[in-house]
Amino acid sequence: MAKFSEQMEQWGGDFGKEYTDRNALSLQDLEQLNKKQFGITRSEMNANFIGGMDRDIRILEVGSNIGNQLMILQDMGFSQLYGIDVQSYAVELAKSRTKNINIIQGSAFDIPFKDGFFDLVFTAGVLIHIAPQDINRVLDEIYRCTRRYIWGMEYYSEAYTEIPYRQHAQLLWKADFPQLFLDRFKNLALVKKKLFKYTQSDNVDAMYVLKKNE
Repeated sequence: MAKFSEQMEQWGGDFGKEYTDRNALSLQDLEQLNKKQFGITRSEMNANFIGGMDRDIRILEVGSNIGNQLMILQDMGFSQLYGIDVQSYAVELAKSRTKNINIIQGSAFDIPFKDGFFDLVFTAGVLIHIAPQDINRVLDEIYRCTRRYIWGMEYYSEAYTEIPYRQHAQLLWKADFPQLFLDRFKNLALVKKKLFKYTQSDNVDAMYVLKKNE
């Protein structure tokens, strides 16, 4: 199985590096941006979805970039945090700005951990950059690596829809990603899902938690 796609090659190169440099925000700036976009901070969103989980569960972020989301979780008290990202530049930057978070270079198509190694695997604005013809490969890897929970926040649409990204085609899609998981894996159940509308546009994000049935 190939570890990369055309889109991932873009994100792993100069295009992705430019994205990383644009989004190298402090945690305070990130929280303020989220509050401006949705009227609620990311920490508050997280608390509403996973705030009741044990703080020692093992968590993996697929597509962790410079570690912002993992740092928010660490600030919430979660201690066993891991991340993978396809972009070496982002990984090195993440390592320089985090402490006691395990971030390595890796592909969502071939997550470098054994089956069920994590209690929870999550994405934040990552599935939207996987082409529809490749999405099931990534869903399979996320499902394989989690023992119990899948968590995500992604652009939402009832139907798979491509949208231009910074004047580029074939780099961004919105869909009902939790439903894609549920359709593919019959032993997954929806724990919680909520749509968050952007305050300054018609865009909508979905945050969701799915759980494997015993």
